[in-house]
Amino acid sequence: MLDEMRLHQSLLGRAGSRADLNTPALVIDREALERNIRKMAAFARSSGVALRPHAKTHKSVDIARLQIASGAVGVCCAKLGEAEALADGGIESILITSPVVSTPAIARLMSLNARLRELIVVVDDPANVAALARAAVERPMHVLIDIDPGSRRTGVTSAAAAAQLLDRIRGSSHLRYHGVQMYCGTQQHIARYAERKAAIADRVEYLRSVIAELARQDGGPQIITGCGTGTHHIDAELGIFNEWQVGSYIFMDREYAECDLANDATPPYEYALFVDTRVVSANTIGMATVDAGIKALSTDGGSPVILSGAPAGTTYRFTGDEHGAVVDPAGTHRWSIGDSLRLAVPHCDPTVNLYDAYHVVSGDTLVDIWPVTARGRSR
Repeated sequence: MLDEMRLHQSLLGRAGSRADLNTPALVIDREALERNIRKMAAFARSSGVALRPHAKTHKSVDIARLQIASGAVGVCCAKLGEAEALADGGIESILITSPVVSTPAIARLMSLNARLRELIVVVDDPANVAALARAAVERPMHVLIDIDPGSRRTGVTSAAAAAQLLDRIRGSSHLRYHGVQMYCGTQQHIARYAERKAAIADRVEYLRSVIAELARQDGGPQIITGCGTGTHHIDAELGIFNEWQVGSYIFMDREYAECDLANDATPPYEYALFVDTRVVSANTIGMATVDAGIKALSTDGGSPVILSGAPAGTTYRFTGDEHGAVVDPAGTHRWSIGDSLRLAVPHCDPTVNLYDAYHVVSGDTLVDIWPVTARGRSR
């Protein structure tokens, strides 16, 4: 049994039970989550693209099911372990967006391929293509050519390299080429819409040149996948991707909230993921210590936003593994031990990976507890 069930099962359905959660707690606002899911699904439909949300954000079978019920064709996973965990939960169409290269990992990949309705993996190296071709004897492996957008993380680095890899893929009767992936992660968090649009437009022109070279080799892609929460409005206008890998839109976080996502003063999505925390020490006027520290919140995206439980302008700073400080800029607020605060997380993906479960609330009532199905599945 999940520790969260042991601690909180008795709170399920009891009015106001959010206030009685043991903290720090990872909390989802069910209605806000569903509004975000529906809004992105509707926008993808109106843009004529397939939606394949990235499950590295939520690592949850329950949330993946909601996304598919709203029209998603399947999900993306960053790692093979994530894909295995979601497949165990009944998710039938998965794209693995990072290369799978080691001998033991390829063996696992083939096992997963044998039991899924649809499994696709990206490739960017001839040696990996050869290894997959040798292994995919029982059932053909579906592959996409990964295109480096300039970040030098993964992907082939030129149109010529993409064409050469296409030849290698076609040389095996055990592989099935379906198209290309290019994910522009560096550009997703450019704050100003116009600057982000210019940066993405430049990368899209490069992608068009790669696709043109593949088409000259009779390899025009069926799938052109990429896109993220930060660029989906721009990508809809540019019209190159026919499949979107958006992820963070379901939760939002401080990093994306600080970006103009839709060239509009009103953000298109709302906070749906929170960390609830409590004051554990309040011996200094104007500041207090809460029970959410480095082990409760990712630190790579800066500090969380305090949404409730403190005067306007109050800031949070990390003070250790288990604790954080909240500071009233006026220096006059008096907190009491046990006071609750609600935080919007700075970066949702790594914060989720710190927890075993989501506490799903409707209003202030705990209505469900969902496991973080693929927590820690980084292999």
